[in-house]
Amino acid sequence: MAAEKQNEAKVSLLDENKENLQDGGLGLEILQIIKESQQQHGLRHGDYQRYRYLLLVLMEAERAWSYAMQLKQEANTEPRKRFHLLARLRKAAKHSEKLEKLCESPRVDAKTKLEAQAYTAYLTGMVEFELQEWKRAMEAFNKCKTIYEKLASAFTEELAVLYRQRVDEISPNIRYCAYNIDDPNAIKDLMQMRLTGGGGGMMAEKLESLITQARTKQAATMSEVEWRGRTVPVKIDKARIFLLGLADNEAAIAQATNEETKEHLYETLLAECRDTIQAVREELKTEAKQRERSSDADSGKVSNLQFLHSYLSYIKLCTLVKRNESMAHTLQAKLKEPESDENKRGPRPQDLIRLYDIILQSLAELSTLQGLEDDHTFQKEVSLKTLVYKAYRCFFIAQSYVLVKKWSEALVLYERVLKYAKEVQSKAKSLNNSFRDLPDIQDLIAEVNAEKYSLQAAAILGESIPAQQQVKDNKPLCDHLEAFHLDPTLVGKQPNLPLFFDLALNHVAFPPLDDKVEQKGKGGLTGYIKGIFGFGS
Repeated sequence: MAAEKQNEAKVSLLDENKENLQDGGLGLEILQIIKESQQQHGLRHGDYQRYRYLLLVLMEAERAWSYAMQLKQEANTEPRKRFHLLARLRKAAKHSEKLEKLCESPRVDAKTKLEAQAYTAYLTGMVEFELQEWKRAMEAFNKCKTIYEKLASAFTEELAVLYRQRVDEISPNIRYCAYNIDDPNAIKDLMQMRLTGGGGGMMAEKLESLITQARTKQAATMSEVEWRGRTVPVKIDKARIFLLGLADNEAAIAQATNEETKEHLYETLLAECRDTIQAVREELKTEAKQRERSSDADSGKVSNLQFLHSYLSYIKLCTLVKRNESMAHTLQAKLKEPESDENKRGPRPQDLIRLYDIILQSLAELSTLQGLEDDHTFQKEVSLKTLVYKAYRCFFIAQSYVLVKKWSEALVLYERVLKYAKEVQSKAKSLNNSFRDLPDIQDLIAEVNAEKYSLQAAAILGESIPAQQQVKDNKPLCDHLEAFHLDPTLVGKQPNLPLFFDLALNHVAFPPLDDKVEQKGKGGLTGYIKGIFGFGS
């Protein structure tokens, strides 16, 4: 009876908590994990010792390591947690050493022994890295890397990918250790990793800090910069550091293999540029106060500091143009792809219009930079770029009208695109290499012409008839074959077509054809039979 009452109480408790089973708190699929672990770690073959010791110790190490990583994130704002972080990392390393010793048993296969050694080397390297013991950390990471590279070459491709990923993860750590023990080539490797998107996560912050330190050392040798025919001294350290890294950042963007990496590099460059411009603005405020106190005869002239500010603003605005042009190029490619998922919203012409609006706004700001008002070549270049991007913006506005079947508006805009394109071609003759960084205007012209023909065909097929194109005049069709004029009276079910009568036929005298035509009834069936057997002739 007592057992029955106890079971009833358990069932009642379960019923009461049924509504809470799906609340979404911290969950653990206990039975599923137990069964999967038992099947994968020895119990399939009755090896209880393997399941009892190896997996348990591994999970203890992972538990301590994951806690250390959590503390590492929190230590950015709470430095006191760094001591606790090191303690948990040491504990993880001790568990891994215990795992490695257990794997020395003859019952453990060679692959597991190697993996245990690599795991211990990895966690040992993490401890030494946090302690800034660069040489010992580098030795541990190199041991880990060597083992994983050997394993990658010895097993299936699926496992090899896993091993190579771990090698890629620890490579930035190795380069960072090498830099700190004065390896002259390490900084180049680290910069390349950073530029190509390597060294993600927490290591990325260390790379950024390291590269900034390296540029700071180089900045001591930089004293001036030349732009638009004027040499400007650079006395602000932040500006020196930024300008030294500019070429590297631009090279990285050009080499980026995917759009996500490229966008990240653009954002990094723009953030650095904004910070540098802000530092120069602070100096400009000080300079303005000094000018107010003194009666400088050249107060109307753009100072070196103002010109440096213009140069940095030019870099920022040009980078914005390039970034948005890159995004527009990607969207254009997606716009031409067929939609695979009807429920998922794909790119639209409106998205491209917004990008070209930002580009045109950046170009408008470029033309107003201080110190460049009288630089006629610069102003012409900006004007030419503005025309090109206006043409592209106008093209996608036309595309948006096409989507809603506003044919007349779309045709007018296509004509405007061609007008912009012709203007670009005429102005570009006086400016050499003006198209180097611009999208191809010839491609746009070809695309506009193709779209116009498609639009006219759609109108003829009866989807809609543009009001502007509904032209009725007295000219015969043969006089305007090259021009598209849609007469609504000619495209309906009962077209009003002109009728032509050939009256000359009534006055034509045809030659006699009696000798050419066989006389009816001559020879009859007898002649036909004779002709077949050949004796008729």
